[in-house]
Amino acid sequence: MRVEADVLLPVEPHEAWARLLAWERQPTWMQDAARVRVLTSHREGNGVRVAVKTRVLGIPLFTETLEVVTWDPPRRLRLAHRGLVRGIGEWALEPTGAGSRFRWMEDVRLPMPVLGEVALMIYRPIMRRLMRRSLGEFRMQLTPH
Repeated sequence: MRVEADVLLPVEPHEAWARLLAWERQPTWMQDAARVRVLTSHREGNGVRVAVKTRVLGIPLFTETLEVVTWDPPRRLRLAHRGLVRGIGEWALEPTGAGSRFRWMEDVRLPMPVLGEVALMIYRPIMRRLMRRSLGEFRMQLTPH
């Protein structure tokens, strides 16, 4: 299942990147993350592993392990889902006239052949809504008040 969303941010890519990669602060804007912990001794670059306590329908249900597989600051971050959920998530930042465009893509699957596909098909509109709300919250946190 592939889901994408994007948002225009009022800051340049380098500033957005720094805020995005404040790992432990991600739950302040990411709707489905209850807690994020860095599992590796290094916090930047390929091989960084994070544990994300993930909410499903608002309930923290499982801890997902993600590993950075592409680190290209401040343009692109790709994370491999290494737990129950499999696949790739990607964050991309590109400069715009007044700031940057942040694109978030998730291409995930569950290891259960038919049941996993059906579950993800049902969950897809919920995930899209969560991503859009998360991006809106992230933008609000970056907007000067």
